[in-house]
Amino acid sequence: MRTAEPAVRDGAARGRPGSGGMFHASVRLGRVAGVEIGVNWTWLVVFALIAWSLGAAVFPDANPGLGSGAYAAMAVVAAVLFFASLLLHELGHAVVARREGMEIEGIVLWLFGGVAQFKGLFPSAGAELRIALAGPAVSLAIGVGLIAFAVVVPLPGAVDGVIAWLGTINVVLLVFNMLPALPLDGGRVLRALLWRASGDFTRATRTAGALGRAFGQAMVAGGVLVLLLAGAPGGLWLALIGWFLIVAATAETRLATVAAALRPLRVGDAMARAPVAAQSRETLAQFAAGEFARSRHAAYPVLEGDRVAGIVSFRDVTAVPSDRWTATTVGEVARPLEGLHVLAPDDDLGEAAIELSQDDLGRALVLRDGALAGLLSMTDIARLIELRSRSLPPATAG
Repeated sequence: MRTAEPAVRDGAARGRPGSGGMFHASVRLGRVAGVEIGVNWTWLVVFALIAWSLGAAVFPDANPGLGSGAYAAMAVVAAVLFFASLLLHELGHAVVARREGMEIEGIVLWLFGGVAQFKGLFPSAGAELRIALAGPAVSLAIGVGLIAFAVVVPLPGAVDGVIAWLGTINVVLLVFNMLPALPLDGGRVLRALLWRASGDFTRATRTAGALGRAFGQAMVAGGVLVLLLAGAPGGLWLALIGWFLIVAATAETRLATVAAALRPLRVGDAMARAPVAAQSRETLAQFAAGEFARSRHAAYPVLEGDRVAGIVSFRDVTAVPSDRWTATTVGEVARPLEGLHVLAPDDDLGEAAIELSQDDLGRALVLRDGALAGLLSMTDIARLIELRSRSLPPATAG
């Protein structure tokens, strides 16, 4: 059995729940080692908080006697290098995942650090283990290397302060990140070991996910106590991280259960056959009065003659002012085929469900020999699950 790398990724303050839009890159920075790097707007919040706390408290306490300008410069440099180390951590995952044959959608820096977005499923327990350990190995090398450098090499006070802090924080985050709880890397290591030992991925995920929820609940409780009893704002941060752990672990467990339940089925069992399609050259006004008025679906395949060109959602259409609908074609606003999930009728439905759960559109084109065979949505999958649950015989006791 294979499993997914759902929209949950690692790290102290790096976990994220498996939902869509807030983890998309607001600004794309380019590519590193062939992996697209982006920044979500929420990253600015934590960057500002880290820089402020370093300049106002951490560096003045650790390196007294320097001027306020020096502390501000140290704080900005340290914050930039901190996120660079998070990026290197995620690149460690991404590079090893690519060696394992997985497809990498990109890395996004966001509110709680970094997230590597993988497309598709882990090929084996061993692959997940190697991918999960790659990021921590990078963090360990950075942390130990910087601490050793700061101890051995005589440096100016400001430089020494930045390097020592950066090495220490990488080690601290590494220790936290290796807790045996999903979605942290330690939880992925635990799941991979349990999966390898038992051959049951779903049970392994439930065990690691239960530990993830337990750690998250403990962090929420501890954060609330710190906030109420000590009035320390760090308690709120701790509680927020715990909440994300709970949400992410729950989402990952649910995805694993759904994938296992759907595994005997194919995409063709759930897809909408002969879906209503829009023509690329028709105007948005024609589309709204024609296909949409008759069927009122949320999204439609787009054709150029008989060739599949992409998908258009009604949200894409309404993003264009209505007074421009007569001058704008469907093809101009449609999402091109190259950026969409494309499936075949015989593809594994469980794997398809996990891929769609990571997609903001929640739909995939189904092609057979290049021709449109159907359209698959999360609604179609949910409907099939409901129908199957109704048709199953009731459980009996004894």
